[in-house]
Amino acid sequence: MLSDVMEDYLKAIYRIQARSGPPVSTSAIADAIDKTPASVTSMLGTLEDRGVVVHQKYKGVELTTDGERVALEVVRHHRLLEAYLAEHLDYSWSEVHDEADALEHHISEEFERRVAAALDDPAVDPHGDPIPSADLAPLDGDDTTPLSACEVDDRVLVTRVNDRDREDLEYLEAAGVTPGTALKIVGVAPFGMVTVRVDGDTEQSLPESVAESIRVCDAVDAAVADERGEVTDA
Repeated sequence: MLSDVMEDYLKAIYRIQARSGPPVSTSAIADAIDKTPASVTSMLGTLEDRGVVVHQKYKGVELTTDGERVALEVVRHHRLLEAYLAEHLDYSWSEVHDEADALEHHISEEFERRVAAALDDPAVDPHGDPIPSADLAPLDGDDTTPLSACEVDDRVLVTRVNDRDREDLEYLEAAGVTPGTALKIVGVAPFGMVTVRVDGDTEQSLPESVAESIRVCDAVDAAVADERGEVTDA
């Protein structure tokens, strides 16, 4: 049986590994969970002894099959809880992350099953992140791109938004930029400000750091988007 802290490490490794591939460096883990590199190195040795990671000296760490299943289960708990809090307890999408973090290690499998059933087995959480299936099958790779990488006149749909910064989430909610929102890029300033037209209506200027936290699908063909009513010129 793994401790809550061990599960947090596995979840952090999983998130980094999903984004940039293995091996995951000690420094990347330390940044993700706000620990010193020395503390991370010590914990990685413990996790390797438990058979949930493989640690390659001077290269980094990679989850084993068992380690990935543990991480996926914690991620499933977390994202189901976020969805439940938002849908049934009227939490805003900027509030659910911290609450789910506090609860994710402490729910039973029966509770998880009932939450999933109450939500009709959702595919994504309020931030657009995919929820692992009950059988903990590996998630598909992420083929989205950050909004900050888009160019003027690109037409895109928001798919995911990073859930870690509460102030950013509150800002984006007020701006109407949430998963499923259609955007047209109308300006990219030299210093990094990205200006978008939201659902063919209002324009919003987003700092580069915020634009980097937003994942979008590949640019949508203008004619198809207009036909669907997803994006129109103001």
